[in-house]
Amino acid sequence: MDDLFTRTDKQISNQPLAERMRPRNLAEVVGQQHLLGTGKLLRQLIETDQLGSLIFWGPPGTGKTSLGQVIANTTSSRFVFFSAVLGSIKDVREIVAEAKSQRAYHSRRTLLFVDEIHRFNKAQQDAFLPSVEKGDITLIGATTENPSFEVNSALLSRSRVFVLEPLDPEALKQLLQRALNEERGLGELNLQIDDDALDFLAAKAEGDARVALGALEVAASAVTGKRIDLPLAQEALQKKALLYDKGAEEHYNVISAFIKSMRGSDPDAALYWLARMIEAGEDPLFIVRRMVVFASEDIGNADPRALQLTLAVQQAVHFVGLPEARINLAQGVTYLASAPKSNASYIGIKQAQAEVRNSGALPVPKHIRNAPTKLMKELDYGKGYKYAHDFKDGIAAQQHLPEALQGTSYYRPGDHGYEKTIRERLAFIRNQNEKKP
Repeated sequence: MDDLFTRTDKQISNQPLAERMRPRNLAEVVGQQHLLGTGKLLRQLIETDQLGSLIFWGPPGTGKTSLGQVIANTTSSRFVFFSAVLGSIKDVREIVAEAKSQRAYHSRRTLLFVDEIHRFNKAQQDAFLPSVEKGDITLIGATTENPSFEVNSALLSRSRVFVLEPLDPEALKQLLQRALNEERGLGELNLQIDDDALDFLAAKAEGDARVALGALEVAASAVTGKRIDLPLAQEALQKKALLYDKGAEEHYNVISAFIKSMRGSDPDAALYWLARMIEAGEDPLFIVRRMVVFASEDIGNADPRALQLTLAVQQAVHFVGLPEARINLAQGVTYLASAPKSNASYIGIKQAQAEVRNSGALPVPKHIRNAPTKLMKELDYGKGYKYAHDFKDGIAAQQHLPEALQGTSYYRPGDHGYEKTIRERLAFIRNQNEKKP
């Protein structure tokens, strides 16, 4: 595995263009200037060979694996590439054993680059943890999924997360032009590309270098002369743009449109954006996670069944899987979009948290404190507490907030759906509490 990046000319010629054009050093990296610009932390860590464990998080085609290769070519450490798709825990244990040996007998550190680390479940990721803690390996994980959800929390706490962004069109144009000019790319073909064709590929690749270079390679193989024009670029990118749209737009623009369509009670638009994500290969659990949050944030008690149904959809997705689970997703999405809306619970917890941060830990009223000991009872803890079930309608006229917050209201249900009933009941309860005992 030490020789992963040592390749013969024959091997290079048979590789896809995107693979051949991977940067070999920091100077060849395009984009990600927020991480790799002069004076930026990641650049300094690489150049000084002071890397701790890292997680690279970003959409496909933004350079996560390429950065791994740059680190391999720059650092003096032993570098091992590992794919969570192709490898197994047994392979991990073998790598760790060799890393221990290298450290013990050669004082040589091992950098283990784990591509698509989210493909390992959290129990499998535990296999890395002891070696990271002991310093036998320095882990560099690459993931397209949110590390907060997909990476073991213990492993995450021992790693620094760097977020890679979709490449902007100017960076992609630079990369495409380099591929046309350099011998390791398409330089031997002496091709030219029209400005509008170059602009089109850079814009429509949606920040994904692999998509842009793949389309350029298709166009180069189909060109009849020496110039790639706009119609040829459009034809080359037509299919790939849809398949790889996930890499840039979906995690940002499409998921936003999806949520806002449901919030706007537009099931047709919500289904369209759902279809966009499914067709692009989005992880269905990512979609369901957003639906679960939406059920409480935007519907809440206006329809308490919304959260129950969404959790049932999550179970169905686990049990059935795609492609059939698209039907379960569609049922959940149309229900959420059509349900009455309320953000009262969301607003309520935000206001309550703001109060806690502002006023601190106000004392609990004595009459609702726990009084398990004789001393606490002597201090009047629990004295005067009224057991709600002993009163008519199950309502005891007493206060439960700290004294300084008496009369404060955080939850204000609206008049849509079931919240109208809740609002009427709370009005009745608050009226009872205002009465003298």
